Amino acid sequence: MKIDLVAEGLLDRRRFVAWQNDTHKAIHAAVARAMRSTGKEMAERVRTDMRAGFRQARPTFLRSMRAKVFDAKREAFPAIYIGSKIPWLGLHEQGGTIRGRMLIPLLPQHRRLGRKAFARVVEALMRSGNAYFIEKNGRRILMAENITENARALNRFKRAERERSGTKRLRRGHEIPIAVLVHRVTLRKRFDLRGAVRADLPQLTAAIRKAMTRV
Repeated sequence: MKIDLVAEGLLDRRRFVAWQNDTHKAIHAAVARAMRSTGKEMAERVRTDMRAGFRQARPTFLRSMRAKVFDAKREAFPAIYIGSKIPWLGLHEQGGTIRGRMLIPLLPQHRRLGRKAFARVVEALMRSGNAYFIEKNGRRILMAENITENARALNRFKRAERERSGTKRLRRGHEIPIAVLVHRVTLRKRFDLRGAVRADLPQLTAAIRKAMTRV
């Protein structure tokens, strides 16, 4: 007796491989979608933590904290990354000490000055010869005189000096403190990135499971 066996459906190897590939693609896409939708909420909660820690954080600084999903490689499981491109942000997350000769601008907290802008101020003062250090209470303070040539560079610092002294107008030649020279700065921990992300992992897991049931 001769018996012929025919493989049909998923018993057909070619159909099985095709079904396996299609299913893998569907699962891969579903997981990536779940990560993207949940990742936005996770990043926003980290931003909320940053707002509390930094108080007067700029919107652009907060927006640097983002969620990114890596799903380009089909053979690898999607991965989600929550973080910022700002290189020094990790110090505020963990706390730590920076050592070296550093100039810290003497401005109120509500009057921030970026690193590049501050460097331009110091460069302008040095170029005009209107920058010198004094010793006061064991600290080295960079000073500059109130002169017309440096009016633009000193604008923020003149305003800060008027607020400190209660003077409405500074006379010509008035000595204005610009920055203090330090050799070490200790930064406290301001926010907990890992803790915030870890707290949201159950939500991410639930979103992935829900997405998988629809495949």
